[in-house]
Order: sequence, then structure tokens, then C-alpha cells
Amino acid sequence: MFKKSRKKIVAAIMSVLVLLWVGTLSIIYASSYIEMSNQNARLLKTHAQMYTLTGYFDGIMVPSMPFPGGNPTFSESPMFQLSVFYTVAVSYNGSILEIQNEPPTVHTDDELKDMALSIIKNNKISGTKNNLAFYSTDKNGYILVTFMDNTIVNESAMTLFRYTLIFGSLALVLFFFLSVFLAKKIVDPLEESYSKQRQFISDAGHELKTPVSVVSANAELLSREVGDNPWLQNIQYENERMGKLVGQLLELSRTENVTPETEEINLSRLVAGEALPFESVAFEKGLILNSDIAGNINVKGNGTQLKQLVSILLDNAIQHSSQPGEISISLTKEHSLAKLSVINSGDEIPSEHRDKIFERFYRMDTARNSDSGHYGLGLAIAKAITVSHKGHIEVLCFDGLVEFRVILPVL
Repeated sequence: MFKKSRKKIVAAIMSVLVLLWVGTLSIIYASSYIEMSNQNARLLKTHAQMYTLTGYFDGIMVPSMPFPGGNPTFSESPMFQLSVFYTVAVSYNGSILEIQNEPPTVHTDDELKDMALSIIKNNKISGTKNNLAFYSTDKNGYILVTFMDNTIVNESAMTLFRYTLIFGSLALVLFFFLSVFLAKKIVDPLEESYSKQRQFISDAGHELKTPVSVVSANAELLSREVGDNPWLQNIQYENERMGKLVGQLLELSRTENVTPETEEINLSRLVAGEALPFESVAFEKGLILNSDIAGNINVKGNGTQLKQLVSILLDNAIQHSSQPGEISISLTKEHSLAKLSVINSGDEIPSEHRDKIFERFYRMDTARNSDSGHYGLGLAIAKAITVSHKGHIEVLCFDGLVEFRVILPVL
């Protein structure tokens, strides 16, 4: 239980850290990408606005006309002056008017021409292609496609991203060990408290066993002397209740603290044998017990504890079943698991109580009271037995039925 708690704490801490890390990186890189895209657009537009072309091409006079809205101040900035631009001017009929691609260059004229014609053909205005940001505009007589080389910027961004991942991953590894340490610090006091509680129950059970036996013996001797006496009967009744409680406390303590001897058990035969005497008990209370037990299901476990598990579930079903009614016990094998199911008709258990009913001394309502000889320990013992056999127990409610289901690994 506490091992699972540690894992959950570590998982929670690491989930928060990973989400914060991924979220922060996403915001930073998304913001950087948007800012870089906007800046590229401003640089390309400024370069396109400053570009002019004059002359006769294919018998057409191309006028020299600056594009409105120029930004001379921005064009004087170091960022603009240090940027590498390529331009391809294309006439309306698709012929190349001019290519500006001053050496040294990474891209050939043919590459720039093919990219420019592809951009015009696809009616694209802006974007990126082969580490080049581009912008296409109509210059009043021809189409100008302006490119800006982003190779260095992209390489720098990838280097930054790579080192961020490396150092971020190392930081997460360190945080993982830190979260393990913190989880241990958080859970250890709870585990110690729980261990002391279990020890107290065990010690109290053993200490109470002797006086209960003494009271029982003396009450029996006294009844022989004085005969029937209502006060003496009350003492005997309450002493019997106390004896049952002490016995359940000791049983719970043994189940939780002592590793049982295990062997190969024919669970089918064990369940069938344990269910048989409960048929008469159910009949006396106006109930019918139906069994559906698959054969040859073997598990590794402790026979005494498994019998007690079946007994607790059947007794619980009889005590809380609507009368008249039916109780069904079934045992099936699904893949590598054995499924033991005990179903009775009865009031639905609210979802908020379904996990709590397996806690010691828990009683959901007045129907589960000590007057019936039940103290809220039976299902706690059933859970302890199931856990010690590496299984799982749960309660399900549907269509006016209550099902207690136990899953155990099979051989």
C-alpha cells in the first residue's frame, strides 16, 4: 500500500514538472517562432519595397515605381543590412526578368528560379522553403519573389533546442531522484503510524484474550451456582461478543503481519466445499444459494485463508441480502486469472462507500452494526487475505444487485 503511495507521489511530482517544462518550452518556442516569422516578414517586405526594375522586357516597358509604404529607417538597421536576400523578378507571362543572387551563395539561379515559379504558380504570398523565408508581391508590371536565407538562424534554433532537451532531461532525472526522496519523507511517518496501529491491535487482541477467557469461565461457574439470572446472561452475552471481536482482531493481525505457508490449491474444490454448508444457512433466512463453479482452477495459496475468504463473502451476502431472494457464487477462469464472484440482491452501496467498506471497523449504516455480531472487520480480513495472495477485491452494484468480486492469479 505504501509502496503504491510512494509511486503515486513520484508520478504526480514528475507529471507536474514535465507539464511545466513542456509548457514553458512550448510557449517560449512558439513565441520565438511567431516573433521570428513576423520579423522575417518585415525584412522581406522592406526589401521588396526598396527593389525597383527599369527597362524593356519582351517589348513591355517596366516602370520604375517604388512600392508605397517603405520603411527607410528599418532598412538601415543592422539586422536588415546583415541579412542575405535573393530576388527573382518574373513577368506576368512567366518569363524571368532578373535574378539577384550575388556570390558567394548557397543556392543556384536555377534553384531560385524554380522555387519562385512554384511559389507564383501556387499563389503563395509568404512562407518558408528550403531554409529560405519568401515573400511574393506584385510590383506594378511584374511579380517579385524575395527570399531571405535563414540557415544560420535555423541552425542556431536547433542547437538551442537540442541543448535545452539535453539539460532539461538531466534536470528531470535529478528531479526524479529528488521526488523519490521527498515521497519517502512524506510516506515514512504514515507507514510508521500504520505499523504502530497494527502492532497495537495485535497487542490489544492478545492482552484481551486472557481476561475474556477468565470472565467466560467464571460466568459459566457462577451460572451453575445461581441458575438462570438476567444479569449473568447479559455478562455472558457481552463476553461472547467481546470474544468474537478479539478473535477477529487477532485474525486480522495474523493475516496482515504473518506470511502464510502456501501450496498448490484446487480452488474449485475449495470454493464448492466451503459453499455447501452455507446452503442451509441461506435456506433458514429465506434465501436460495446458487453455485456455478468451473472445475480444475488451481492457485498457489493458503487453504485456511482462502476458505475464510469464501466464508466471509458468503456470510456478508447472507447478512445483507433482501429476503426472499437469491445469492449466487461463481468461479471462472479468464486468461491467467481466477474470478470469484458472490452476488446478492440488496440495497445499492453508494460509490463513495465502496472502497471504505474494506477498511477495518467501517460500518456504512445501521444495517451493519455490532448487534449482529459484525464489527466491520470481516471485509477488512477478506481484503488482507486477497492482497496477501497478490489479488484484487472490489464491490460492484448494478440492477439491484451487489457483487463482491475477487481476482486471483492462477497456476
